[in-house]
Amino acid sequence: MSQQTTTPAIVQDDIVGMQQFNTLPRRLVVLYLPLAVFLFVLLFPFYWMAITAIKPNAQLTNYSAYSPFWVVEPTLQHIRYLLFETSYPGWLLNTMIVSVCSTVISLAASVFAAYAIERVRFTGARVTGLMIFLAYLVPPSILFIPLAFLVFQVGIYDSRLALILTYPTFLIPFCTWLLMGYFRSIPFELEESALVDGATRWQILTKVVLPLAVPGLISAGIFAFTLSWNEFIYALTFIASSENKTVPVGVLTELVRGDVYEWGALMSGALIGSLPVVILYSFFVDYYVSSMTGAVKE
Repeated sequence: MSQQTTTPAIVQDDIVGMQQFNTLPRRLVVLYLPLAVFLFVLLFPFYWMAITAIKPNAQLTNYSAYSPFWVVEPTLQHIRYLLFETSYPGWLLNTMIVSVCSTVISLAASVFAAYAIERVRFTGARVTGLMIFLAYLVPPSILFIPLAFLVFQVGIYDSRLALILTYPTFLIPFCTWLLMGYFRSIPFELEESALVDGATRWQILTKVVLPLAVPGLISAGIFAFTLSWNEFIYALTFIASSENKTVPVGVLTELVRGDVYEWGALMSGALIGSLPVVILYSFFVDYYVSSMTGAVKE
């Protein structure tokens, strides 16, 4: 007696759902065209920065003789000028130090805050978490006025320490909110078993929760580093001397003189300044995706 195999209903639904991609015109409209538009919008600014950074000055404005979308005789003059005749290497170092230090401080504070809100279960924990999230929504343009007063009073104006201590004001609320969602996805039974075995809260945090929350920590760290790297208002307000400026402020204030825009150096600075963030995302993209899925599930 022959056995008749049946296709599961879920597989049949998937087959029916994918039939819209069987024909080339439908694939072109539904898949390839939106993907091409997305890639163009995403990558064209980087392409424009790259070709502008290596264009001679004569080709930057003479569009009648040269195409604006291509380079005829590329040159490294703008990059050489940026690296050896300006303070750009110092700005890059300042941005790296400020971003790393503020990220480490924010992650340390956010881990304790998120763990206390989600796992300790004290009275008013949910309200506290909501208030922390609402604090992230406060625009930096409002906060920098009272922060400027504190920076002047403490005596750290025009120093990297001013940025290291003020950046966590907007990094900690965001990282805490992100880690709260990830800690919520870790089963409570793991902590209960550790408590039964005699573990302290500190041991549970360091040996149980944090090893499971590594993707969430990496994701929060990436976000905090990116926000610190691109921050402009605080760096413009709290830093005055050229040697202490960060890349976003230094490129704009030092390479724009009146109505003269050094487009080659500007685009070179923007392109080189975006490379650390691109490299960071490329190395940790798997952890970033897994942390996003872990943070949104209940």
